Amino acid sequence: MAGRTVVITDKATGKSVECPVLEGTYGAPVIDSRPLARELGMFVHDIGFGATSACRSAITYLDGDQGILLHRGYPIEQLAENSSFTEVAYLLIHGELPNARQMSEWDHSIKMHTMTHEHVNTFYQGYRYDAHPMSMLQGVVGALASFYHEPQTDYRHDTDHLLTARRVIGKMPNLASKCYRYSNGLPFVYPDNSRSYVENFMYMMFSWPTEPYHPNPTAVRALDLLFILHADHEQNASTSTVRLAGSSENNPFACISAGIATLWGKAHGGANEAVVHMLEEIGSPANVRKYVDRAKDKNDNYRLMGFGHRVYKNYDPRAKIIRKVCHELLTELSLDQPMFEVALELENIALKDDYFIERKLYPNVDFYSGIIYRALKIPMNMFTPMFALARSTGWIAQWIELMEDEDFRIGRPRQLYVGSERRDYVPVAERSGA
Repeated sequence: MAGRTVVITDKATGKSVECPVLEGTYGAPVIDSRPLARELGMFVHDIGFGATSACRSAITYLDGDQGILLHRGYPIEQLAENSSFTEVAYLLIHGELPNARQMSEWDHSIKMHTMTHEHVNTFYQGYRYDAHPMSMLQGVVGALASFYHEPQTDYRHDTDHLLTARRVIGKMPNLASKCYRYSNGLPFVYPDNSRSYVENFMYMMFSWPTEPYHPNPTAVRALDLLFILHADHEQNASTSTVRLAGSSENNPFACISAGIATLWGKAHGGANEAVVHMLEEIGSPANVRKYVDRAKDKNDNYRLMGFGHRVYKNYDPRAKIIRKVCHELLTELSLDQPMFEVALELENIALKDDYFIERKLYPNVDFYSGIIYRALKIPMNMFTPMFALARSTGWIAQWIELMEDEDFRIGRPRQLYVGSERRDYVPVAERSGA
């Protein structure tokens, strides 16, 4: 409804303020609360920003109640079925799907940025042999700010944003693969631009200088699919971090590094590692019921990982897609499937249990992704760097959108102060107990 407003009244003073209601393409209407500060001197208290719209965005929409995820209006199911990761990257950056010529030029332009400066390689040497790959990835991505930085750069007006996007998307597989190679004492592998984006990444990860490398096409497609599903997911913690860092008109690689730091947390990108640990602990489908009962016991602090989501209150659409490809991959590669069988039994019991149904605890994207990474022989400490590699596409799309936003302003959340009242300083010798 055009011109819709919400009136908020302070009963203590009788003063009222009219707040505009903003309508998006989809989703709940949003109250523009800015008049509260101007008219009543009040702010909205929203811990974790779960009920706060901090920006306008045309990139990704998700409906947690209905289990819907759209990128630029396209359902994730259709993109997963028909698209490729680099095409989804084009969509996120440009807003539309490319034609054949545009797609060819886009792929070529990304391949022209797969190399990194040789001096970047020396950064890896400063890490301990057992450093977590996310620690390395955060550091080297941040270091790229020193290779692509002009002191007086106006990132909002003077920067070629598409060039920045191509650099980020093109270099992330190179940087991530070196984290794995360094951790395992293997020589770094230069990219081979005759290969596709995902195959090139696998080549840099797993090839040996002495042997030809030909990855299984099913494995390439499975990883490409995971990258599509991880490419963007609206204003989550890491994306919000990238936007907040960018709001200070910061170097884009520094912003991406900040996003990597946030993604690393076990409550965000690190959750798929926790799922694998859980499935290994359960061990067998016969043990699933015991662990489900433990999770339901309020006196037991045990938690089942990979269930529930901050936004989704229905089955995560990405989890449905991953479940299918997980089964196909394991069958194609003729791999033993005990962990997958445990996951299937756990999902089967949980989806029929009133405890999980009432709390809307459905499998999320992390529930099956770790099994696929395991099948691809990707070590557990590389799970989150894989996530970061894919999500950097969404991050840079969000960064560009922020830079080009007419309503751009630096992020500055407020707080509810609950500390001491004003008090005067007392010299140490005069304090009680001195």
